[in-house]
Amino acid sequence: MLGPAKLRRLDDPIAVSLEDLIPRDHFYRHLEAKLDLGFVRDWSQNLYAERGRPSIDPVIFFKLQLVMFFEGIRSERLLIETASLNLAHRWYLGYALDEELPDHSSLTRTRQRLGIDIFQRFFERIADLCQDTGLVWGRELYFDATRVRADADTDSLVPRFYQQAQTHIADVFASNPTQADGRESGGASALVPEGLLPFPMHEGESVETGVATHPPHWNLLEQRRLDPTRPSHRGYRRTSDFWVSTTDPDATPMWTAGKARLGYHDHYVVDGGKRRIILAALVTPADVMENQPMLDLLWRVRFRRKIYPRQATGDTTYGTVENIVALEDAGIRAFVPLPDMNHRRPFYGQDDFAYDAPRDEYRCPEGHPLGRERVKRTEGVVVYRADAATCNACPLKAKCTTSDRGRIIHRSLSAEYLDKARGYHATEAYKKVMRKRQVWVEPLFAEAKDRHGMRRFRLRRLEKVNAEALLVAAGQNVKRLLAFGYRRPRRMAQAAALRPPMRPSSYAARATRRSFGRRGFPFERSATARQAKTADA
Repeated sequence: MLGPAKLRRLDDPIAVSLEDLIPRDHFYRHLEAKLDLGFVRDWSQNLYAERGRPSIDPVIFFKLQLVMFFEGIRSERLLIETASLNLAHRWYLGYALDEELPDHSSLTRTRQRLGIDIFQRFFERIADLCQDTGLVWGRELYFDATRVRADADTDSLVPRFYQQAQTHIADVFASNPTQADGRESGGASALVPEGLLPFPMHEGESVETGVATHPPHWNLLEQRRLDPTRPSHRGYRRTSDFWVSTTDPDATPMWTAGKARLGYHDHYVVDGGKRRIILAALVTPADVMENQPMLDLLWRVRFRRKIYPRQATGDTTYGTVENIVALEDAGIRAFVPLPDMNHRRPFYGQDDFAYDAPRDEYRCPEGHPLGRERVKRTEGVVVYRADAATCNACPLKAKCTTSDRGRIIHRSLSAEYLDKARGYHATEAYKKVMRKRQVWVEPLFAEAKDRHGMRRFRLRRLEKVNAEALLVAAGQNVKRLLAFGYRRPRRMAQAAALRPPMRPSSYAARATRRSFGRRGFPFERSATARQAKTADA
């Protein structure tokens, strides 16, 4: 029998509770029960004035960010629309059915007010919760980085001097002329801090401040970029030194997917435990190499987590002399592949020459010596050169060098550290770690890109993309915290296996005696036999 047509009852008032509409085993109920975000409000107290228009609750802001993470939403406008229509999202945020959610533009203003420090503390707090529940092992650390495209195109690149000139002209015409004259006429008194009297000087003398003579140390973790005033290395200058994007000035060119794009490097430090907890996350422009923040991230993780790793693992990019020396001096084994510099040319490599430590010289395949010539402190190497006449008369010269001045060999001043790191490569522990590295950090990057929109940043500028990456890394840790941090046995057999052994009940004892006769339980027979042997002895 065909039933009647369904009538649309959309305007009928009904008495319903949002609490009753959400299933008891829903994911967002589990998230609300296990993760209390009240600490965010305590951190944000001093960022708001005592009077004025009330802002949205910072807890609601971070809950919305978690909803965006778990639902794979990239637009905050779409986030508000989805949360308004989804009953579970409304329940998690604490908004009634007839209550309007915040406007999407208020999320941008809240993010700007909170700043990058609050997002960093949020990530650290989630990592603390993972460590408190025993998900952090701390014996092994894995370092890796991935390229993430910026929300800008290479068509926006302009010469850097052109952009600097435009910015300077805009600042000159936008500033107050009287203030500019005051700064120019201030002279040496402008360098004296307020509250101090200037030291008397003769006319024409100048004062050199401590800031100018001793510039502060450039903190890569705080600045998240390289020092723009750094000197060039052997005259090499990066592309970002000459070109800048007008859309996202912090994004730098990188080579990915067969073409040049603007982007960033997202660095992860992952614990070697089974849960793969992310212990540190940092986003830098693409001109910052993967190995450069390694040591700073390592010291931060060790100090912040109070852990003492036995080994640090990375790919070939991390196998620099500076990293290996610092790791070995700290008592951490440097499990990193070393770049093969010996077989890039069709000549004999350095491993084909034998080093004679007592004489401090090398021996070529023909047995001729290469004596010590000089030390290059700036490059950290010792130069060994063969005799030019002997080298030119050697029958193997075509396989050794094309120079008429003799073959040269560069030996690092830290060759002992490199030999020690190279000695790890033959051990089974190193091979196991290399196999483990392939499935440890890369899947986290794949998860962030495929499920959480990290293939391309949706925000611009360095601080904002760091906030975005920190939220994604924190969300990945939250997933593991909910899955493993509060796990309980799912079956009665598992629960029984966790209980301490108990003596069987009287009914079970009688049933067992009927099965085994008057000889008693098997463990009782074994105990009786041991006592008898002891008495006989």
